[in-house]
Amino acid sequence: SKPWIETSYHGVITENMDTVLLDPPLVALDKDAPVPYAGEICAFMIHGQEAPFEAVVLNKTSGEGVLRAKGLVDCETQKEYTFVIQAYDCGAGANGVSWKKSHKAVVHIQVDDVNEFSPVFREAVYHAAVTEGKIYDSILQVEAWDQDCSPQYSQICNYDIVTSDTPFAIDRNGNIRNTERLSYDKQLRYKIMVTAFDCGQKRATESVAVHIDVKPVCKPGWQGWNKRMDYEPGTGSKQLFPKMHLETCDGPLSAVRAMVELQTSHIGKGCDRETYSEKSLQKLCGAASGSTDLLPAPSASTNWTASLLTDSGRDSDLIFRFDGRQASNVPERVVPQNLTDQFTIATWMKHGPSPGLRAEKETLLCNSDKTEMNRHHYSLYVHNCRLVFLLRRDFTQVDTFRPAEFHWKLEQICDKEWHYYVINVEFPAVILFVDGVTYEPYLVTDDWPIHPSSIDTQLTVGACWQGHYRLLERGSSGEVSNPRFTQYFRGSLSGLTIRPGKIETQKVISCLQACKEGLDINSLESLGKDIKFHFNPAQSVLVMEGEDLESVNTAMAKVSYINSRQFPTAGLRRLHITTTVQCFGEDICISIPDIKAVVIVLPPSEPWITIAGSDRLVKPSADLRGAMGVAPFKELRITSTVTKSDGMPFSAGGPGVLEVMHNLDYCDVLVIGEELNPEHESLEIHHSSLIGKHLDATNSTSGISIYGVDSMAHYEEALRQVRYRNWHPATLTNRRFRLTCSELNGRYTSNEFNLEISVLHNSAPVEHVNHMAVQSQYMRPVHHPLMVHTLNSHISGTPPAATVVIVICIAALVVIVVLGIYRLHSTHQDGSKREEDGAKDPKMDWDDSTLTITVNPMEAVEEGVRDEEEEDDEEEEDDEQAGDMSAESGDSDETEEEEEDEREVKKEGKQKSKLEWDSSSITY
Repeated sequence: SKPWIETSYHGVITENMDTVLLDPPLVALDKDAPVPYAGEICAFMIHGQEAPFEAVVLNKTSGEGVLRAKGLVDCETQKEYTFVIQAYDCGAGANGVSWKKSHKAVVHIQVDDVNEFSPVFREAVYHAAVTEGKIYDSILQVEAWDQDCSPQYSQICNYDIVTSDTPFAIDRNGNIRNTERLSYDKQLRYKIMVTAFDCGQKRATESVAVHIDVKPVCKPGWQGWNKRMDYEPGTGSKQLFPKMHLETCDGPLSAVRAMVELQTSHIGKGCDRETYSEKSLQKLCGAASGSTDLLPAPSASTNWTASLLTDSGRDSDLIFRFDGRQASNVPERVVPQNLTDQFTIATWMKHGPSPGLRAEKETLLCNSDKTEMNRHHYSLYVHNCRLVFLLRRDFTQVDTFRPAEFHWKLEQICDKEWHYYVINVEFPAVILFVDGVTYEPYLVTDDWPIHPSSIDTQLTVGACWQGHYRLLERGSSGEVSNPRFTQYFRGSLSGLTIRPGKIETQKVISCLQACKEGLDINSLESLGKDIKFHFNPAQSVLVMEGEDLESVNTAMAKVSYINSRQFPTAGLRRLHITTTVQCFGEDICISIPDIKAVVIVLPPSEPWITIAGSDRLVKPSADLRGAMGVAPFKELRITSTVTKSDGMPFSAGGPGVLEVMHNLDYCDVLVIGEELNPEHESLEIHHSSLIGKHLDATNSTSGISIYGVDSMAHYEEALRQVRYRNWHPATLTNRRFRLTCSELNGRYTSNEFNLEISVLHNSAPVEHVNHMAVQSQYMRPVHHPLMVHTLNSHISGTPPAATVVIVICIAALVVIVVLGIYRLHSTHQDGSKREEDGAKDPKMDWDDSTLTITVNPMEAVEEGVRDEEEEDDEEEEDDEQAGDMSAESGDSDETEEEEEDEREVKKEGKQKSKLEWDSSSITY
């Protein structure tokens, strides 16, 4: 019979184990039992799927068997197995012949899971963002998974937040929510750590980080900008808001308009401008020469502004402040005498509304009668925020009813800001320029010309001079008061000039009032095509419009600040941005808050201007008398250095010192000591030396001033051409000068360079000797070598005298014994005779200690020598000065004494044979 088994089996095996638990148990039955072999079960055979199992017979007689795994079974690899099993009996005999097999039974085995894996999160890091002030049901969901195969161990049953004290919670599904309202100002970002558990309570090996950003409540406006931007001088154009963008909170928009305003009214005269003097600025801008500065810096020659209030603490930018009590009369020597029909008046003015209900006239400039009468010839004044220019012609110029008052009504006159006013007069037409913009007068009134008179006029700044004032009272005929100022001005003025004969051009006016700082746009070509922009003339206001938000953001990031001055005014500049957004079908749908920021202009590195060169010159007097004179500053060198704060070493000047090039605006050469005498000396520069340069020069007895905005190299060239001449240098021993240079009207000044010119007095040799050479007791007795040479030549030129001396000597030797006693007696008698002669004529008693008389014994050449003296008189003066002795020194007492001595010598000329040469007074 065939063995019999069940038709199906179900088994369970735990992974990583080898024993299978079958239901029902594996048992095979055979009807041939208990017959040996035929009734016994010898084997179980598994068929199909290459199942990793084997069936083993435990008892042949009972037919029991067991199913076990051949190796480790992994649930994660395969959860179930199905295969077929058959039982075999032992056959007919021991050799197993004629085995019988049972029917096939299906075996289904399930692998039981073991919790061997921990949960793992699907993301390495989680990010989320929330808006402040809201409570969320779920901010984000974290998710973990488990590699175990069974639902019990593969499912995540719980999540937990590891980080303590956080305003967040998490549920079993991984949803994170906030437990309190978050604040953007309190904390911008949170980081929490989260872990997970499977259903077997196995925890994740690694926790996951969750970053939650807190965003402010969406408020439309500009974001990504800084409230402060530092600007370093010399860096050109610098972007103000490189990362700025406009947040519209996803609101639909059709157009954006932004206006950027740079506020510089507190800097100088409204913005950073060059602070050179008015004359230097006019020459720099190409203005016509001949203007008169009516408000110059106070000095010895311009002292009429010394009593005015100044506000010059802004980098040498000279500003005069008038409070209604100050005024100044301009000296007559300064006032242009004939304005002609063409002239220009220009000034900077800052003015506000006048106090009180009834405003009085406030006069900037007035030319009126000095005495007797009170007629205004021309004046410029403000009345009720109107600018009025009065010009009354004389009858000698015109005798008809002609325009006399020109009125302008402008907001700028009373806005308390600086503006540049230029009045161009081409009579009868008068045109006003304000900040370079032309304005015609809104009202012109006519008047009769002024009757001619011989009364002098007075030009006044800050008020009007009233030369004759009558105070009328009720019931009285009136009272005449003293001349006084009236119609005082209240405001600030700077650079008030008047130029007769010419009017100013638009180009020059624009140059004179141009700002050196402003707004700019980097790379205009990169702006979107739909972007429209517009600058005001001063480039302090920029208006930008666009339809695309991204294009507007790109354009605003390119807005820059620029200051072209080499040494700008340091300090704060305010920025103000106003924005309007237009939505589809609406005028204004989103309100954008204004932006207020500042630009800080850092202080520039201050230059050290150094003047170097030879500080002492020794020149012959002939050079000073020459047609060109001498050039004192021929070896002059002007340099300028700055000290860098970073301390980087530079090749020039040592560590941290860098040589820089910049302009100068004046160099003054002052005479130290007595002023120049124009009758015999001069210090000047030829006009040709200034051609091709922006320089002018003025000179006086105090020195010379070269002015104009130009390079240091041009100033060097000009100063090297300064010439000093002296037509009579005999009385001069030295001249001293002091040179100083300036940049920006004295903001930076050089060292004081002192130079001394010493005069060398000498002359060519002459073949004569002075008849009288009287030495003053106040002079050191120095004998000129020339005199010694001449005397020796005359003495050696008389050989007969030498022969006579020799003969006399020989004769004396022969008869000396015989006549010895006689000579002693004769000598005694001669001495007594000389004493008697001295008593009779005391004038002949010479004092060798204080006076030396040299007499030429060659009478034959006396007249010729005198002629030679007259021809070389000028050369003798130079020689005598160098030797500190003179026979004609200019002192009256010495001259009288000298003439008396000369007459005495002539009187005793007959007795010259008695005089002998005193060689002890001659110095070799």
